[in-house]
Amino acid sequence: MKKLTSLSATIMFVLALLIISSPKTNSQSLSDKQITDYKNVANQFVRKALEDRKGYFLLKELTDIGPRLSGSPNSIKAIHWAEKKMKELGFDKVWLQPVMVPHWERGNIEKAKIVSSKKINNRNLVVRALGGSIATDAKELQGKVISIKSFEELREKQELVKGKIVFYDRPLDQGLYSGGYGGVWNYRVFGADSAAKYGAIGVLLRSITTKYDNNPHTGVVFYADQVKRIPAVSVGYLDSDFLRQALKEEPNLEVNLKLNSKWFEDAPSYNVIGEITGSKYPDEVITVGGHIDSWDLGVGANDDGTGCIQSMEVLDLFKRLNIAPQRTIRCVLFINEENGSRGAEAYGNFADSSIQVTIAAMEADAGSGTPRDFSVDSDSLTIEKIKSWLPILAETGILEVAKGGSGADVGRIKSAKARIGYGPDGQRYFDYHHSDNDQFSIIHPREFELGSAAMATLVFMIDREGL
Repeated sequence: MKKLTSLSATIMFVLALLIISSPKTNSQSLSDKQITDYKNVANQFVRKALEDRKGYFLLKELTDIGPRLSGSPNSIKAIHWAEKKMKELGFDKVWLQPVMVPHWERGNIEKAKIVSSKKINNRNLVVRALGGSIATDAKELQGKVISIKSFEELREKQELVKGKIVFYDRPLDQGLYSGGYGGVWNYRVFGADSAAKYGAIGVLLRSITTKYDNNPHTGVVFYADQVKRIPAVSVGYLDSDFLRQALKEEPNLEVNLKLNSKWFEDAPSYNVIGEITGSKYPDEVITVGGHIDSWDLGVGANDDGTGCIQSMEVLDLFKRLNIAPQRTIRCVLFINEENGSRGAEAYGNFADSSIQVTIAAMEADAGSGTPRDFSVDSDSLTIEKIKSWLPILAETGILEVAKGGSGADVGRIKSAKARIGYGPDGQRYFDYHHSDNDQFSIIHPREFELGSAAMATLVFMIDREGL
């Protein structure tokens, strides 16, 4: 009997320890009063952002500089503009982190035309060089065109590819609510390399877009060292349709292509970093950021001027509302996300080796639409804790918190307890992505400012509740 009593006491003691040490359940994590108080803060962020529109006007200033491709004079102008603005906003610390970045320029010749056709000879196609494409050596590259819809078809027809220009006729899947980009981006990135392995002399890529217009959409192209490099261009959606039909009628038609894009030596550049130092836990860092570089078509308003300014505005909203963060809130504007991720690599190495601890790193690089969700790369307990804040985040329009990826930049901060991607509504995102369509005029001020408020609210919750 004594042994049984002793065993029972031991079991009760262990159970008590488990209860004490276990994380709170969602229902226990916050009291009703805390939820009400936190909702009030969320609504203050919303009202302040919407009424002031401060971030929206900052975005106008940034985009007035123009496109900001890594290594370009405009990218340096934007970096120094951001540094100056962070100081004017009163951040406690502002500094530049040096980074060497790739430097590519598309040049002023981007021409493609259909030739050797009985019906449509010398019909021009609207094209733009893919980012990083080699030139045609100021010569006119010409060859028969073969239409390819998948890498599987490319392998099956590899004997027919040699000496030809491959036309990747693979539209973005319009039937998906989201995720269509996942089925096509690899043709832009790896398409030239894959075609060159079988002896292709050039690549035409159907533009990756949801918009039925003729503005080509660019983006990075990858070349492996062991494969011969061939020129690659994006073709406008309407002209891609035209070329598809033309090839059905005349399979032997040829395209003449001319580019004078050029690679230069790596160029010096910088990440822009600003922070508000935590009043209680200064060595615990919450990072928010976007990438300050953009492609050289359009002005990079949606991708990713929006994410940069929203990240800056998170800190500024704390200051405008006189909220002193307990933890350090740091804004990082990464350079070179579009064609190299050198900025992300440099900052990730810095953060991972710092005595300060990154408890969360949030990235905004999905456009300027209405807030929808946060995607969290972390352990299940951390994700559940953030999910428990949905009643508060919902005040800003956030409908979901789910496990998933974060972003190309903050994904390099391996030591972060949580890496988070801000997800606005993306139905119009690929209308503008990497094209001349990406202008300040497409930004809706309310949708944009709600994004700032949503990010600020999650940062506030992490600051107050920890992870």
